[in-house]
Amino acid sequence: MCLAVPMQVKQIDGDTALCEIDGVTREASLMMVEGIAVGDYVLIHAGFAIEKLDVEDAEETLALFRQVLADGGLVE
Repeated sequence: MCLAVPMQVKQIDGDTALCEIDGVTREASLMMVEGIAVGDYVLIHAGFAIEKLDVEDAEETLALFRQVLADGGLVE
């Protein structure tokens, strides 16, 4: 199973973004997406931003991830 995580872009240096969510930061390549700016949400998979997300979609997905973690990682 593959998992991609929504993260917010905090800094951009060329084709690399520093992304953050819940205090966790990761570098990600922006080579696969265009038009990304600081403050945007992107879907990160295997070190690459694979899609730009609107704020509502990102927040909804993050809320679901947080609920799964709060439930001990169990999905019913």
